[in-house]
Amino acid sequence: MIKVLHLIKSLGRGGAEMLLPEGLRFADRERFDFSYAYFLPWKDAVVPALRDLGAEVTCVSASGNARILLAARRVATLMRASGVDLVHCHLPIAGVVGRIAGRMTGVPVVYTEHNKQERYHPLTRALNRHSWAWQERVIAVSDDVAASIAKHIRSRVPVQVVLNGVDTDRFRRDPNVAHRVRGELGIPESAPVVGTVAVFRQQKRLDHWLDAARRIRDGRPDTQFVIVGDGPLRTEIEAHAALLDLSDVVHFTGLREDVRPFLAAMDVYMMSSVFEGLPVALLEAMSMECVPVATAVGGIPQAIRSGENGYLAEPLRPDLLAERVGDVLGARDRTGELGEAARETVCTRFDMRRMARELESVYETVIRQFPERVDRRQAAAL
Repeated sequence: MIKVLHLIKSLGRGGAEMLLPEGLRFADRERFDFSYAYFLPWKDAVVPALRDLGAEVTCVSASGNARILLAARRVATLMRASGVDLVHCHLPIAGVVGRIAGRMTGVPVVYTEHNKQERYHPLTRALNRHSWAWQERVIAVSDDVAASIAKHIRSRVPVQVVLNGVDTDRFRRDPNVAHRVRGELGIPESAPVVGTVAVFRQQKRLDHWLDAARRIRDGRPDTQFVIVGDGPLRTEIEAHAALLDLSDVVHFTGLREDVRPFLAAMDVYMMSSVFEGLPVALLEAMSMECVPVATAVGGIPQAIRSGENGYLAEPLRPDLLAERVGDVLGARDRTGELGEAARETVCTRFDMRRMARELESVYETVIRQFPERVDRRQAAAL
């Protein structure tokens, strides 16, 4: 059995973090033993889900990037004590720490890059680049992320694209749930609903999302809006909604453990991000047959074929987002067809089972480069 340690900065409800329990549900646990480690103790929302699935989770407590970087020796101690065969790091700071710990222990390192290099702070990018060669394989979540690595980092470390995945059985639309949620929010059954799931931070440009909502509302006065999530800019975003006279039609649900009921109530899933890797929330919405209308950034164009399973718009153009949503709402007879096409895309190309098998293939390929670990596992099995 191959022991894999996932190392990540936090276990809050971000896209990269949520992939860990979702992936564990489909892991081949007869061949792989997964454990998890993180640094920020106050960001632990995903920990119960991992432990409920029987995984060991350790907090290597450290606050701030500088203290996290100094925690490499403690991570190395954890790796030795756990007898891990491979460490799989996510996002740059955890990646740097994992590579240092890997050199200390001789444990091979796999790293998943969830975003483009140019989107990181210059110091973070420099640390990432400096330690890049201390790993065996890099996984990019989209072609766009892989292209960014090729442009900014000169390295012989192999880079492989493994697209993010979704549990399409769990993320399936239920009309009864949609009816209940609409009732709880006070949304009429006949009203079109445009929604999103997001962390309230600058990357998501929720101010532009609301600007688009205002335009949509002007054209379709019966439209209602749902924003699921929370974050540092929530006060500003709620104030912007009030300034646009949208407070009565924009429903801020706050952070929710399960977003599926709210996705079930949405007709259109609108995203206004200025950069992304390959957003898991978008794939979940598409799996729930929400029609996606999103900015054409990062890996989003790999999921949305404009006019076939949703629509794309240029970033920083809320007017175009509103126009595309208007196209969907103005042709209600096509909404179901577009939603079905969105789900079919996810089922075909972004299923979590496929992602799990591809990652496991990467682990086996890397482990074969370290015959002493293969020999140790074979001896332990005797």
